[in-house]
Amino acid sequence: MRTDVDLIRAIERAPMRTARYAELRELGSNIWRTLNALAEQGAVTRLGQGVYTVPPGGQDGRTWNPTLEAAGLAVATARFGNRNAVLMGIGAARYWAAIPRAIGVTTVAVPEAGRAPVELDRGGTLHLVPRELTKLNATLEETELGEGLVTTPAQTMYDLLMKPKQGRMPDEAIAAARSLRGQVDAKEFEYVVGLWGRANDAVRRTLRELERDRLSVG
Repeated sequence: MRTDVDLIRAIERAPMRTARYAELRELGSNIWRTLNALAEQGAVTRLGQGVYTVPPGGQDGRTWNPTLEAAGLAVATARFGNRNAVLMGIGAARYWAAIPRAIGVTTVAVPEAGRAPVELDRGGTLHLVPRELTKLNATLEETELGEGLVTTPAQTMYDLLMKPKQGRMPDEAIAAARSLRGQVDAKEFEYVVGLWGRANDAVRRTLRELERDRLSVG
């Protein structure tokens, strides 16, 4: 018979210390009831329907709140598998501090299309964006729920300029792209543009401006 401690440890061992009930129910009977009891005690936190995490550092799950970016990436990772979800767009912009305030929306790249937005239990909406993950310029970053993939500042700026309406906050996306300019040089941005082989007017203009800035400094 599995104990409460066994269940908690199983969740902690999962990528980004987050697991779905669909996998946890294989550990024994009445797992749903046990999860609800653990959530009431603050030992686990429900991030979304059927998705649970264990608060880091022994924090009380009844009062602890993960950032929307970490929670969204953890939920997507639990659904699609380790390294099969990448924080991108306005979600990555928040991670790189290009959006200074909480905005209630995050975006994560996943390998499948047709996924509806996910409302997270502690507030906020997760948009699942279909992308070719192997082409994304991303880096492994530490979040409060463990390591996860985040698009680089250059890739993030490219995505924001190419499709500012992803996440349904176009004004914030354009402002974030401007804010990221200080973290991206011309060669990095040119590499990302070449990686995807596509550029709209906003991307081409930004590339010209970055190159002009590089030449003026040199």
